[in-house]
Amino acid sequence: MPTVLRIDGYRFFFFSNEGREPPHIHLECGDGYAKIWLDPIELAYSTGLTTRQLLKIRILVTQYQAFLKASWYDHFN
Repeated sequence: MPTVLRIDGYRFFFFSNEGREPPHIHLECGDGYAKIWLDPIELAYSTGLTTRQLLKIRILVTQYQAFLKASWYDHFN
């Protein structure tokens, strides 16, 4: 499960066995966890995260979308 980004207390990573799914990123922060689709950016699910954290995550994923997608394709292709 490669970590591709650490920022503002969030760790963004992939599970190596999910290459057949559309591009997405997993992230964790403390006890919180989320899965975000990358194109378009959409929350797949989350647990243990506040609305404020989810807003921050959306902002971060939007800012780093190109990098996260490139990391996805580099890892799975």
